[in-house]
Amino acid sequence: MKGYRVFKVLKVIAMVLVGATVFGFVVQSLWNWLMPAMFGLHAITFWQALGMLLLSKILFGGFHRHAGGGRGRWGREMRARWESMSPEERERLMAGMKGRRGGWCRPEPAGPAV
Repeated sequence: MKGYRVFKVLKVIAMVLVGATVFGFVVQSLWNWLMPAMFGLHAITFWQALGMLLLSKILFGGFHRHAGGGRGRWGREMRARWESMSPEERERLMAGMKGRRGGWCRPEPAGPAV
C-alpha cells in the first residue's frame, strides 16, 4: 500500500511539472508573439513566463481546490442539511441570511454531477 501511495505522489509531481512546463512555454510564446508587435514590449524568457503564470494564479485564481459549484463534500452536506429542515426552519434560515453577500438563494436541486 505504501508503494502505491509513493507512486501516486510521484505521478502527481510529474504531472505538475509537465503542466507547468507546457503552460510556461505557451505563455512565453504568446507574449513574445503578441506583446512586442502590439505594444512595443520586450520578449520574455521561459522563467519570466513561469513567474507571470504564478503571479497571475496568485492574484486571480488562488490555490483552492475547484469543487465545481457545491458538488464537493461541503455542498453535499449542506444540501442534506437543507433537505432535512422543516419549512419553518428553512424560512428562518433564509430570513437570517438576507442582506449577506448580496442575498442568499435556495440551494440547487440535487442532480447528476457534471
